[in-house]
Amino acid sequence: MKKNYRLLLAEDEPSLGLILKESIESRGFQVDHCEDGEKAWLSYQQKDYDLLILDVMMPKLDGFSLAKKVRNSDSYIPIIFLTAKSTTEDVIEGFEKGGNDYVKKPFSMEELIVRVKALLERKSNPIHQEWTPVGKYNFHPGKQLLKFEQEELYLTSKESEVLKELILHQNELTDRSLILEKLWGSADFFNARSMDVYISKLRKKLEKDPDLQILNIRGYGYKLVCG
Repeated sequence: MKKNYRLLLAEDEPSLGLILKESIESRGFQVDHCEDGEKAWLSYQQKDYDLLILDVMMPKLDGFSLAKKVRNSDSYIPIIFLTAKSTTEDVIEGFEKGGNDYVKKPFSMEELIVRVKALLERKSNPIHQEWTPVGKYNFHPGKQLLKFEQEELYLTSKESEVLKELILHQNELTDRSLILEKLWGSADFFNARSMDVYISKLRKKLEKDPDLQILNIRGYGYKLVCG
């Protein structure tokens, strides 16, 4: 991992915010702490951050609303939500608002640091024009090619683009609308149906590895699970 990652921490409890800031900085990160969502949004607009840690229940602008605003300008910056809200519905809402991870209070600092490092590591190793392992397959986005042992499977341009997006967020929920906006330019009904067709084709081409699945999370999007 590169050094000098800059993180934005939005936490409205001053004492907890100070503890988190000092603890994260002791691991070598730079941290800007804001005590409400509006200040965090202004800071996000003024500086270049590598990851956001957002408390959900904040004054002026809550964490979910802040994440939604961020996602309108950046689809890929990692976002971790901190919250005491722990129902399944709350977690789903967090992912729907663009979160990459969801840490329930109370939590250990080591747990948070592990999650931060995992997301930053994933962000710093995007897929380039080279062979990338996907379960028991190998994928080359430039050549639009999948390999399974000695067998080669050629992908269409759109199949390759969709698979690349899923791999970039493998084992995470991937917002359906974000993929549609990026690859099709619009999240309308007809483009959504088109993407469903490509997902079905990719599932068929990846079926030789039973531990590799593309899950459809109804109402949200997709999740590429690599066993």
